[in-house]
Amino acid sequence: MAESQRFQLGTIGALTLSVVSSVSIVICNKALISTLGFTFATTLTSWHLLVTFCGLHVARWMRFFEHKPFDPKSLIGFGILNGSSIGLLNLSLGFNSVGFYQMTKLAIIPCTVLLETLFYRKRFSRNIQLALTVLLFGVGIATVTDLQLNLLGSVLAMFAIVTTCIAQIMTNTIQKKFKVSSTQLLYQSCPYQSITLFIVGPFLDGLLTNQNVFAFNYTPYVLAFIVLSCLISVSVNFSTFLVIGKTSPVTYQVLGHLKTCLVLAFGYVLLRDPFSWRNILGIVIAMLGMILYSYCCTIESQQKSIEAASLLSQVKECETDPLINVEKGTGNLPDSVVAKAPGWISSKDQHV
Repeated sequence: MAESQRFQLGTIGALTLSVVSSVSIVICNKALISTLGFTFATTLTSWHLLVTFCGLHVARWMRFFEHKPFDPKSLIGFGILNGSSIGLLNLSLGFNSVGFYQMTKLAIIPCTVLLETLFYRKRFSRNIQLALTVLLFGVGIATVTDLQLNLLGSVLAMFAIVTTCIAQIMTNTIQKKFKVSSTQLLYQSCPYQSITLFIVGPFLDGLLTNQNVFAFNYTPYVLAFIVLSCLISVSVNFSTFLVIGKTSPVTYQVLGHLKTCLVLAFGYVLLRDPFSWRNILGIVIAMLGMILYSYCCTIESQQKSIEAASLLSQVKECETDPLINVEKGTGNLPDSVVAKAPGWISSKDQHV
């Protein structure tokens, strides 16, 4: 099997794992929060990351992957930034209306595109921009209901957007810069993310819910759902790093909006949540945007592969026929030939 085919299968597997695990954990957490009253989202996320680290540590002990240390400053900064972005998103939800929070999530894609364009000189074609616009328009119709603004909530939302974008871009760039896999990066960053959220989590949850997470009544049902949520989170966290590493932060955000549409649909089918024609219209438009985005990415990827193959063949021709290229004026003689040429000429002159 060709390397490109393996990469495509790996990408499809990562996307599928991300969708299935994310939708599963949303349904599980919805039952935990809405039905059982466990509303401590930030603290729960710190437990998720702790369990993820323990699971990966067992996998490392069983030699499923190799530990590869890299720059400690980058690692610590990345872990704290990732944990902070989660806390800020939860604060944004607490101090804003649900509609404004959904707008905050929609703004992550344009912000990511802007940052990658400015600092990484990455170009997004007009077709990609059009597909993203259709997608965001559809998700906005399906999810945004009200837009109640306030100064503190807007500031928190702005910080949440910026930190989330930077953290997701760093997830991609660190893997490529230090040549670490998604598993290696997740394993090493999990402790810093978990510690950050474990420290600020109880304070943030108390501020948002006026309850103490340590004084909550942990019934067997609550404990069972917490354990289930933590187990699913291992797959969620792993697939998040895997998808961003194999694709891009923008593609991961597009995938996130697909999950939102699926959660709305599953909520209506399984939990009988309220559903309107506006939700249906928004989901249909969003799905069209996702299909268009996937098609444009596939076409551009194929074009890049063809260009790379063409360039590689030209390089090989230059390497195999250096003398012909010199005669044509398109290449150079090897150093060994150039070095021997003066000596051959001088000896001939001596015989003359």
